[in-house]
Amino acid sequence: MLIDRTMPLGTALTVTHASDRGPRTFNADAYAVGRRTFVVADGVGDSSAAAEAAWAAARAAALPVDPVSAILAARDALQVHSGDAVIVVAVARPEGGFDVAWAGDARAYASDGSDLVQLTADHTVAEYFRSRGTTPAPRMEHIVTNTVRHATLQNIGRAATRAGCVALVSDGVYGPLGHGGIEAILSGHATAERLVRAALYAHGTDNATALVVS
Repeated sequence: MLIDRTMPLGTALTVTHASDRGPRTFNADAYAVGRRTFVVADGVGDSSAAAEAAWAAARAAALPVDPVSAILAARDALQVHSGDAVIVVAVARPEGGFDVAWAGDARAYASDGSDLVQLTADHTVAEYFRSRGTTPAPRMEHIVTNTVRHATLQNIGRAATRAGCVALVSDGVYGPLGHGGIEAILSGHATAERLVRAALYAHGTDNATALVVS
């Protein structure tokens, strides 16, 4: 079932978030909103353990106001859980823009209302070979090389943007929509619900979760 909420954050930011189980047995995606911290986590696998891990990671990551510290907090939270997750975190700067960190293949995109920029680089075997000039096999897109449980100061990805709109999405959104589909939606009245509904309409086969801050 699709869940969507719109929440004004003071006078400067508004966040929308939406999630749908899609055709999977469990919705192992999760999202969380802190004071200035925004999180999407995607549990590894289709199980109750994956769902519990994603929610535990997301809740813990929403508390710090530094994205790297947020992921390390999520890692610590998983010590009492059997599952694992990938995660992306964005923290709104007081002066505008966002700092972003990630572990795995959940993504962050920045939009200025027309152009879309992917801020994250997937921690996957496919991206490893692609960055070295080799075309990966399609199956490699789904093999992650980093997760919340294995995150360290050295392997957490980092990025920053001055853009006023950031979208955090699980692979169940960006997989079926692609860069062009996300760009088209974010160039209009961008909401998380529109991203999730479009991913399901495009015959997505995974949980679909999005969080849009603008």
